[in-house]
Amino acid sequence: MAPSQPAKPSLNVLVIDENSIRASIIELGLREAGYQRVTVVNDMNGLARRIEEVNPDVIVIDIENPNRDMLESIFQISRAVARPIAMFVDKSDEDSIIAAVDAGVSAYIVDGLKKERVKPILEMAVSRFNAFNRLQRELADAKSALEERKIIDRAKGILMKMRGLSEDEAFALLRQTAMNEKKKIADIAQSVITAAGLLM
Repeated sequence: MAPSQPAKPSLNVLVIDENSIRASIIELGLREAGYQRVTVVNDMNGLARRIEEVNPDVIVIDIENPNRDMLESIFQISRAVARPIAMFVDKSDEDSIIAAVDAGVSAYIVDGLKKERVKPILEMAVSRFNAFNRLQRELADAKSALEERKIIDRAKGILMKMRGLSEDEAFALLRQTAMNEKKKIADIAQSVITAAGLLM
């Protein structure tokens, strides 16, 4: 029994291309790859509103010869929509590629478009977008944990000085208070810092 192709009914794909012939090639490639929810937009005007209406899971943009204004407009949208974006262009320069990466375009493909390339590129764009988002979340979590650690250390220092406690005793007091009040240790530590500031 041959392995069946996994269906992707839930993935909503928006194709943006001013050239309707090229857009139909992308749409056909997507449908053949199992993507059934495909919306094609041929008009760049009111693009942000259209994206909001369609609410796509992934965006495919195909531009023959992008000019600076067009690229900048797309990059602004890319920063705003927080979706995986695969962008196909016929020609490009190093500055445009750098700008695309900075704007969060997940896949920037130079040298045209072939129907059979659509599926793997789309999958790569989604995968890279998810990996980038995961890294951003991990970085935010790490920054938050570091910030909390600083607050707790500062509160411990205040308790050690004001109550003559050891570092372990100060931490135990913070932890016990947090448990009693059903709050995070960092929140209790912040309260200690605020209270100490009022007493200064």
